[in-house]
Amino acid sequence: MNGEVECSVCHAKVPVPAAVSKAYDSHRSTVSSRQRALNVLLVSGDCVLAGLQPILVYMSKVDGKFKFSPISVNFLTEITKIIFAIIMLSIQARRLKVGDKPLLTVSTFMQAARNNVLLAVPAFLYAINNYLKFIMQLYFNPASVKMLSNLKVLVIAVLLKIIMRRRFSTIQWEALALLLIGISVNQLKSLPEGSSALGLPVAAGAYIYTLFFVTVPALASVYNEKALKSQFDTSIYLQNLFLYGYGAIFNFLGLVITAIIQGPSSFNILEGHSKATMFLICNNAAQGILSSFFFKYADTILKKYSSTIATIFTGVASAVLFGHTLTINFVLGISIVIISMHQYLSNQIKDEVPSSKVEMAQVHDHRVTESICVNVTDSVANEAKHRHGSDERQPLLPV
Repeated sequence: MNGEVECSVCHAKVPVPAAVSKAYDSHRSTVSSRQRALNVLLVSGDCVLAGLQPILVYMSKVDGKFKFSPISVNFLTEITKIIFAIIMLSIQARRLKVGDKPLLTVSTFMQAARNNVLLAVPAFLYAINNYLKFIMQLYFNPASVKMLSNLKVLVIAVLLKIIMRRRFSTIQWEALALLLIGISVNQLKSLPEGSSALGLPVAAGAYIYTLFFVTVPALASVYNEKALKSQFDTSIYLQNLFLYGYGAIFNFLGLVITAIIQGPSSFNILEGHSKATMFLICNNAAQGILSSFFFKYADTILKKYSSTIATIFTGVASAVLFGHTLTINFVLGISIVIISMHQYLSNQIKDEVPSSKVEMAQVHDHRVTESICVNVTDSVANEAKHRHGSDERQPLLPV
């Protein structure tokens, strides 16, 4: 509920802050140490999973190429997440108390499906982004790709401000800029002269990459957070079931289109897979599930910080497994990111008053105003009556 509310008595206009969901407002107004512990667990888990992803992608290559269809990996990932969501829904349904709303009835499912139809938007964007993750690693210089992808931090912040009406303090904007600098320092390398990508000059390829690989995942993350929080009362596993269902449909359509273009033989979704790709599918599924908890119970910016901190895990693991060298840029970049994260989290603007409390305050103020107006009216009436009665007993002119 946005805008202003006019009092019916005094006609004063009271501003009402924007709210994503009354249930979410109530949740964020009672953030406790338990919620902070959940954030720590989310960040820790995401650091491991996000850190493993590039390593598993690297291990799944054969002679620098993928022997499997990237779309098939994404499709199998969505199917894995659907199975997990169904299992968790079944467990949650068994633990319902007497009087709680059932989860697995047809009416509940259909109503939740209608209320969460917005999840189709991030599902479609994720399907595009997950495919781009594989394709871009084949054609673009990793250093230039990662530095350009850092722009999504600021894009996400701008989208959160526009779509979610999120407020950021000046120090938080500076912290986000510092995050961008820290990641760039970590990944900064000099490009060889004449470098190209997809047959295009580096500059042109950079513009195309920035347009899609920065905007698409940023939009997907923000719309995912908006969709999950706007229906905060709905079970997260039920919401995930819809999100992953839409994702599976979009990836299946991608497989069909690929089969039409390349022939029926390309429709074999298990072709070219190895143990590394199976681990990659499980890791991507776990990361996707964890991300939904970020978007519903935390926020997109914290998820981005978590993914950035995962660079530490990736760097150390790459040094141990593949003999890669940890550069001074790595140490400096990660140090800047940690300082940025501390600045951002320690200078958060306190959330506005939840909409439910605003409404209660409005009702209270409305009643108080009415009471005052009535009392004033009664006082004026009594005084007029008193004066009217006394005037009848006294002469009009003084004697």
